[in-house]
Amino acid sequence: MNAVSEQGRIPSRVAEILNLNHRQVTNTIQLLNDGATVPFIARYRKEATSQLDEVQIGAIKDTYEKLLELDKRREAILKSIDEQGKLTADLRQKIEGASSMNDLEDLYLPYKPKRKTRATIAIEKGLEPLANLLFSQRENAIERKAAAYLNDQVITVNDALQGARDIMAEWISENADARQRIRNLFEREAILKSTVKKGKDTEGLKYKDYFNFAEPLRRIPSHRLLAIRRGEAEGILAVSISPDEDAALERLDRQFLRYGSSESTDQVALAIKDSYKRLIKPSIETEFDNASKQKADQEAIKIFADNLRQLLLAPPLGQKRVLAIDPGFRTGCKVVCLDAQGNLATNDVIYPDSRREQAAQTVLKLVAQFQIEAITIGNGTAGRETEAFIRSLNFGKTVPVFMVSEQGASIYSASEVARQEFPDQDVTVRGAISIGRRLMDPLAELVKIDPKSIGVGQYQHDVDQQDLKNSLDRVVESCVNQVGVSLNTASSHLLRYVSGLGPQLAQNIVTFRAQNGPFQSRDQLKKVPRLGAKAFEQSAGFLRIDQAKNPLDNSAVHPESYPIVERMARDLACTVTDLIKKPELRKQIKPESYVTETVGLPTLRDILAELEKPGRDPRESLTVFEYDDRVRKPEDLQEGMLLPGVVTNVTAFGAFVDIGVKQDGLVHISQLSNQYVSDPRQVVSVHQKVKVKVLEVDLQRKRIALTMKI
Repeated sequence: MNAVSEQGRIPSRVAEILNLNHRQVTNTIQLLNDGATVPFIARYRKEATSQLDEVQIGAIKDTYEKLLELDKRREAILKSIDEQGKLTADLRQKIEGASSMNDLEDLYLPYKPKRKTRATIAIEKGLEPLANLLFSQRENAIERKAAAYLNDQVITVNDALQGARDIMAEWISENADARQRIRNLFEREAILKSTVKKGKDTEGLKYKDYFNFAEPLRRIPSHRLLAIRRGEAEGILAVSISPDEDAALERLDRQFLRYGSSESTDQVALAIKDSYKRLIKPSIETEFDNASKQKADQEAIKIFADNLRQLLLAPPLGQKRVLAIDPGFRTGCKVVCLDAQGNLATNDVIYPDSRREQAAQTVLKLVAQFQIEAITIGNGTAGRETEAFIRSLNFGKTVPVFMVSEQGASIYSASEVARQEFPDQDVTVRGAISIGRRLMDPLAELVKIDPKSIGVGQYQHDVDQQDLKNSLDRVVESCVNQVGVSLNTASSHLLRYVSGLGPQLAQNIVTFRAQNGPFQSRDQLKKVPRLGAKAFEQSAGFLRIDQAKNPLDNSAVHPESYPIVERMARDLACTVTDLIKKPELRKQIKPESYVTETVGLPTLRDILAELEKPGRDPRESLTVFEYDDRVRKPEDLQEGMLLPGVVTNVTAFGAFVDIGVKQDGLVHISQLSNQYVSDPRQVVSVHQKVKVKVLEVDLQRKRIALTMKI
């Protein structure tokens, strides 16, 4: 891509597509090209972007990369056609003006190197002049004309006419206008149909709703399309996408058939029908198959990403001494005690079901010995029973009890990360540690687990896996940098998501910390091997040092702005610490006085907000939640029961709610509110506490229907 095109035309196009100011887009692209990350730009370069948020900056990044890819393909096509000696000024103009990959490929299709086709074989037999003759649609007596093209490869008149029709069919299929007409028809009127394959009725019973199904493609919701595609992938369903055939042929006839009738016109009409059924329809159907799948993927990935963000930003307990229990009946409950930093102090096993008195003594002893401040229990099998047992104990003080999701804990406990952290402990102890740490800091613990294993997605195994990974990684990066990371306690797995770091620098920081002791200042980061000026610029503002000599090192104020804060302190004849501790001093600061060419009011306001609450955690405070004691298993449920619950997953068709019976119930989108709801995310979010009513319990199918219309 030449400099003019890259620096001028593409940013202008990005601004047009996203309806943003050209300066915002140009500056953002420049920052991205210079190695800045999305969280860094959103937080520390507000003047350059006119305060674009992470979503907008991410959209600029994605759109810019797609347009670069489009231009790369454009250059390759121009080069290919030029090398063939067929690049006219008109064709060049059309190719340079093409705004989508489909448009480009349509223009390139007649010039694309081909494998052998029916048309190329007919051309080799010398039938192209006959095809031209017929395509002009002025001839009658076509059999006499066709007879002139008989040879040892073309035996009969019918062979000659068939070959000419094959050539015409390919011309029609390679016509960009024709393809666009059919594409427009698909867009407006295509119907997605699915039928059950012969003999698959019993095997594919879960897809029964789609055994004889039809719906306009443009209206089908993402979850339904992904379900149908899964049924197709499993060999249960046959799926097709197409508009009405007569409507398609009518559009092509209008384009290619001349008014009036001739024998050659009849041949062109036959070629049109063949071209549509054999060449155009399968090609456009594949296009729309891929496009609809991509759109459904994007919607499902967006839901997954939103859920993951809410899960990662769930309220933390903070640095408290925790007793964590991974419940179980036969094998007992694994119990671990963690110190305020999440380090393992001890572990044990209790059997509340069969050795209740002994279990009670063990728990009471551990709570007293390790000065436990909170207890957390996994919500899996025997979770509610274990919770009831713990709540029955008298600790002589208030010890709050929490239940947390075990989803993904077993994945973590068997992972390489867990083996590195606790090489001498078995998987059950590691699982209990993970449960405890999830309560203390959900974000720091959940980043160690593949997001797909956390259980907040929708058809996550059916969507494009690379797109899913990229989206979820971006969410994790965003959340980590939004909260900030303790430089002296964070694991390498958490540090890798900090802006500008990555796995290698994260490990280098942990190694440096182990060899040299805790970091005393952010500036000390510059001594970490391979952590250069750019990485320091990108990461420093998101890293926190508790009890640092410079209080700004435990804030979101970037080191590049320290001189501004120091100047504010000098102007008020006080220290930086005084500015943080004394609101009456901060009230005297007039941010307008500190505006420079590079630092504007947005950054200055952020600095003042940070001085008010340095290092503040943006997450909400944790509150104790209790399930209804009447229900512990699905068999305890009765229609009409009003129950407290916690939203565990939000999908396009509703929300799943944990009501404490080991099996989540579904609040269908139609049951979320008395008002019309088009998107469940408008009403509920992951970790939200809700009140629900039981509508129906189907024990055989393991389904619980709930409503929030109370």
